[in-house]
Amino acid sequence: MNPDLQNLVHFAVLAFGSLFVIIDPVASVPAFLAMTPHDTPAQRIRMARLASVVMAGVLLVFAVAGKIIFKYFGITMPAFQIAASIVLLIVALDMLRAQRSRVQETAEETTAGAEKADIAITPLAIPMLAGPGAISTSIVLQTQANGLGQHLVLYGCIMAVSFVSYLIFRVSAHGARWLNPIAMKIATRIMGLLLAAVAMQFLINGLKGAQADWLQTH
Repeated sequence: MNPDLQNLVHFAVLAFGSLFVIIDPVASVPAFLAMTPHDTPAQRIRMARLASVVMAGVLLVFAVAGKIIFKYFGITMPAFQIAASIVLLIVALDMLRAQRSRVQETAEETTAGAEKADIAITPLAIPMLAGPGAISTSIVLQTQANGLGQHLVLYGCIMAVSFVSYLIFRVSAHGARWLNPIAMKIATRIMGLLLAAVAMQFLINGLKGAQADWLQTH
């Protein structure tokens, strides 16, 4: 395989896998159904579609404008990578315990969502799907992308994860009998382990970048 194409494929797998694991739409299904107890399947599907579009829009904006935001606030990429790794690790540790992390949503947000007529934008899209972890991941991946090809792949992966999330919510709109609790806990723990590895890689990259910046200034 052509080396450039191979790098592109590896980056695509990293980007899609990292985003899907941190967004974890399957784990959001129980909360989604709990917040829409009196809505019809058609209404749930409409909310899921709007939430997925909003999630994609938010992540694309941060992926495109991440560097500009850093420059404005004087934040270095190594500092952000280290901070992002901590956020992701917190989420990963909760996933390893088969729990939905409060970084992604709190019980108060779920309760408030159940009282809302439309939960599509908040709390479903933000912060349940496009939360701090997902935003951090999209920004870090954007800084790791080399060349136009990898940047386009990242944007495509964001839209692909958004579409897959919509499909999952669309299927669950008629009920979640397909969700086996034991299988879901096993899958959550496996994804948590993968996310912990991603968090550690972000931390290593951040420490390497910080060391390089320190050597340049001393």
